[in-house]
Amino acid sequence: MLLPAEKNKFRIALLGIYHESNTFVEGLTTINDFKKGRLLKGSKIIDEYKDAYHELGGAIEVFTNNEVELLPVFYAETTPGGLIGETTYLELADQMFRELDAVLPLDACFVVPHGAAVAENHRDMDGDWLQLLRKKLGEKIPIVGTLDPHANVSHAMVNCTQGLFPYSTNPHIDQRETGRKAAQFLLKILRKEIDPVQVLFQAPVAMSIEQQYTSAEPCKSLYQFAETLCESENGLHLNISIGFPYADVYEMGTSVIIIFNKERQNETSIRDRLEAYFKKEKKNFVGEKDTIDSQLHSIGEKRKPVLLLDMGDNVGGGSNGNSAYLLEKLERTNYRSFNCIYDPAAVKECLSHDSRENFLLSFGINPETGNAYQTAVTLISTHNGQFREEQPRHGGQVHYDMGDTVIVVTERGNTIMLNSKRIPPFSLAQLTSCGVNPGTFDVVVAKGVNAPIAAYGPVCPTIIQANTPGVTQADMTKFNFQYRRKPLFPFEDLQA
Repeated sequence: MLLPAEKNKFRIALLGIYHESNTFVEGLTTINDFKKGRLLKGSKIIDEYKDAYHELGGAIEVFTNNEVELLPVFYAETTPGGLIGETTYLELADQMFRELDAVLPLDACFVVPHGAAVAENHRDMDGDWLQLLRKKLGEKIPIVGTLDPHANVSHAMVNCTQGLFPYSTNPHIDQRETGRKAAQFLLKILRKEIDPVQVLFQAPVAMSIEQQYTSAEPCKSLYQFAETLCESENGLHLNISIGFPYADVYEMGTSVIIIFNKERQNETSIRDRLEAYFKKEKKNFVGEKDTIDSQLHSIGEKRKPVLLLDMGDNVGGGSNGNSAYLLEKLERTNYRSFNCIYDPAAVKECLSHDSRENFLLSFGINPETGNAYQTAVTLISTHNGQFREEQPRHGGQVHYDMGDTVIVVTERGNTIMLNSKRIPPFSLAQLTSCGVNPGTFDVVVAKGVNAPIAAYGPVCPTIIQANTPGVTQADMTKFNFQYRRKPLFPFEDLQA
């Protein structure tokens, strides 16, 4: 059934499927994972995101005016994990396009892919559904959207859209701003103020995950170079995607989306200068991998609390969040630490005990041995695991649910939060909602690389990226890639 168009208004649909897929994680991401995350249709998208520090919030803000009839269609998102099962992808795409059919015809479409989604039979999943969308809408309807800067951008994504805008910060605290920017860009197309041409430059470099903190080097200089190049070459936009190194796809690596107005002005010059920059700076994008023992040893002289980032068990990169590797190390020290570990079975065991009861508990896993960690603990408190985040933080979400949650203290004095739903450490409210004060510890362990800094940085004067084992370990050359492009530094050397 076609909906009547409001007179003199641009009909703009809002839709997306958003997932960061780690192809080195065992097990598939399923439709149930999306149902437990966010699987929203129609006005529920507005309700969830209109006030959020999320790209959808920024788009909704811009499109809520007398010029636009906003048509929220479909949005699916879940915590990063293994690649998406083929039946799950097909079901999500089918739901999205059925919802879209109900609001046709359109003047434009605003899309929210992640850019690093991988399905079983569609390694460029985002490119695939964007191509399907283009085929459905035809060539004349503008499609503009946002990307996570960890996107592994494909030519398919770029060729079937007029503008894709990755966030410019990591941690991602500019998501709402990016949504506004992309939405305003789309309106300029509809008003015929611009006629964009978009092309893709895939750099010969894959940036190491711990080097992707945009407020520090090497990212700071990279973004400054792109800004200067954009101005000097009269480019409309140069949008950097730093890339996601845990997806075995051809597109894996850093890329730059170049958007011109009307024609490809000086494209060869821009590509040559980008190529030269990446080759010259290649070693700065790799970083040094200190040993975990040396990192732990240095904590004694640091200002406390120290934020110890567990890179090998980065939940925001698709890991399970259940590694006890750092905890085992810290249990042999005199530091008082906080650790959060995903273990539904351990939570269930704890809930069978009374508050302040002492008992033996096995939980988590050591990624090197495959064994759980066992120690005597005292049950401190139990919680439902629901909390809100009101500030701009990585991910831009407002509502969180980590399921049944317990706080225990080991006999060595380390505090453990055990939760029954896997969520990344993007909000300090994860701790404070359960009565945990991060300022009382020597060490706060967060299972991430850069993303937790936005939340934990204000209370942790020292930050250490811990080089731990796991499915998100820092050294990407340790993974067995079959599909990546070549040559690609640091896997192959490059001539400057």
